[in-house]
Amino acid sequence: MLALLCLAACSQQKGSQVAVNPITYTDIPDSDVIRVGDDYYMVSTTMYYCPGAPIMHSKDLVHWRIVNYVYDVLEDDDVYNLRNGANAYGKGQWATSLRYENGLYYALFIANDQRKTYVYTTDDIENGKWSRTVIERPMHDASMLFDDDGRLYLVWGNGDLYITELEPDGSAIKKDGVDTLLISSPREGFGLRAEGAHVYHIGDYYYVIEIDWPAGGVRRETCWRSKDLLGEYESKVVLEGAFDGRSDGVAQGAIVDTQYGDWYAIMFQDHGAVGRIPTIQPVKWVDGWPVMGDNTVPMKEVTVNLPYGGEEYVWSSDEFDSEELALVWQWNHKPDDSRWSLTERPGWMRLYSGEAVEGIAQARNSLTQRTVGPASSVVVKLDASALKPGDRAGICAFQSSNCCIGVECGPDGKYLVLRENSRMNKDVEKSRQKLENDTVWLRIDYTFTPEEGDLTEPDTATVLTSYDGENWQEYDYSLKMRFTLDYFTGYRTALYCYSTSGNGGYADFDFFHQTVTD
Repeated sequence: MLALLCLAACSQQKGSQVAVNPITYTDIPDSDVIRVGDDYYMVSTTMYYCPGAPIMHSKDLVHWRIVNYVYDVLEDDDVYNLRNGANAYGKGQWATSLRYENGLYYALFIANDQRKTYVYTTDDIENGKWSRTVIERPMHDASMLFDDDGRLYLVWGNGDLYITELEPDGSAIKKDGVDTLLISSPREGFGLRAEGAHVYHIGDYYYVIEIDWPAGGVRRETCWRSKDLLGEYESKVVLEGAFDGRSDGVAQGAIVDTQYGDWYAIMFQDHGAVGRIPTIQPVKWVDGWPVMGDNTVPMKEVTVNLPYGGEEYVWSSDEFDSEELALVWQWNHKPDDSRWSLTERPGWMRLYSGEAVEGIAQARNSLTQRTVGPASSVVVKLDASALKPGDRAGICAFQSSNCCIGVECGPDGKYLVLRENSRMNKDVEKSRQKLENDTVWLRIDYTFTPEEGDLTEPDTATVLTSYDGENWQEYDYSLKMRFTLDYFTGYRTALYCYSTSGNGGYADFDFFHQTVTD
């Protein structure tokens, strides 16, 4: 009778919900997920953006909120200050491994621009500051394993997966510790061999799950297992198949158990210009293998045996009515904190132009936020009255190929100007018209390929302007957006104010409104 009462109480407490993939239609790639009690934490890749390595919290594995960042900036060097032609585009923080051990949270990742591996720790993942150590050896897509005997290992690599032992506190590579080839994945018939490894010790087996890409197929998740950490590993494909109207497969991420004993995987899908979007897939243990989805096929709708856990907060509108910058924002590289303010004009974000630069890719203090699919709209209100000759301020659909709509101040006055930048054509002026009023509303409408859409048509961004926020001027223009590997991030909306002359004016933004329109 007692057992039956306990079963009924647990069932009632457990609850469930139906999650529709993607769990959020925005750029959250390379996730690692852990559970501590009944709290779930996820980390993702944001590469060159600062602060970096966002920590997200959830109660239900479906709705995630950014609660912290692992670091403010990796290094105070030319790379992150955008000096002397240096930058971290397509590099920076990659594929962080997140773990909790003996009261400490660990975050470990490679920074490709620095060619180093960083290890951060904190005892308060939501509110605490992180301390760090640096290992002078880059270990690609590394995953931490705190084994039962107290030893700490990394599994890392691309194609050939290696295992390297660290000191138990993660501070350095252990002298005379394990450092050897662990798995050599097949070479024949593969466009992408094993990478994105996640290592686990569950029950009798050691598991390494990774992505690969067979020629003529789609990206997929493969699992390797062995009862001996350094022994022979056997493999099995655990998730494979096109998904959501696209030929792209779903792969790379983590598996995690719930407090009720269920297992789920968080895996991303390349989804065009919006970026790499996360899905949740059920995990069934079949003959000791973690089989994901519906018998390895990615699922659109998934029943998650956890009660609803609150709204997501990985993107948002902002009225700029706080003295602190909201966590959904990241700067493009390291900001100059003397050149932005939320307090000089309460309720507005003030951005100062700085030293002279050629264009937005070199501009400090461009403030960015993720775009959202399948379609969305961003509106800002700009006060351009304090711009000086040479200054440019506005909003940008930002990636390697981008478009900027904003106000430019020249010797003969101010103009509304639309510019496009691409890898082939830099800073091409598409439209110029005399500014009628220093206060102007700027808008970008994004259309990302919907499910079952025509994948031959590119994702697009269109621009509009207004002097009252109600009557909009449309432009005979659209940016053909594509996810490119030179930046390796999904499109962001950037607020910018930079100078081509170094005269040093400023721009004020009253609000940032982002809404899903489809």
